[in-house]
Amino acid sequence: MYEQSYSFGFEAAHELGANVAPGHDYSHIHGHSFRATAVLRAETLGEQGWVTDFAEVRAACEAVRERLDHRFLNKIEGLERPTLEVLAAWVFDHLKARLPALAEVEVARPTLHEAVRYRP
Repeated sequence: MYEQSYSFGFEAAHELGANVAPGHDYSHIHGHSFRATAVLRAETLGEQGWVTDFAEVRAACEAVRERLDHRFLNKIEGLERPTLEVLAAWVFDHLKARLPALAEVEVARPTLHEAVRYRP
């Protein structure tokens, strides 16, 4: 089994007021530095000798990063309740069409030592 990964960062704000009690730290708008990692897997390598051309991986991830970076996540369709779990699935769904070998996505908040891995 071959595995390749590519990580990218983005800064974004969100609020989780619908998820938590009034006065909870996450009930108001706040921001994080996020780190997303796309993991691609293949049983065999293609003619070129790779799972997927890293130029293709980078371009797909950059398109997703641009949709998230310096945005209020709650305003993005599909991220109305932007927990790490929902965000990881959203990133996966938006990469999968361009990256057929995509197997999982992890989204982390490194400064908080928190991460969620999504594998459909």
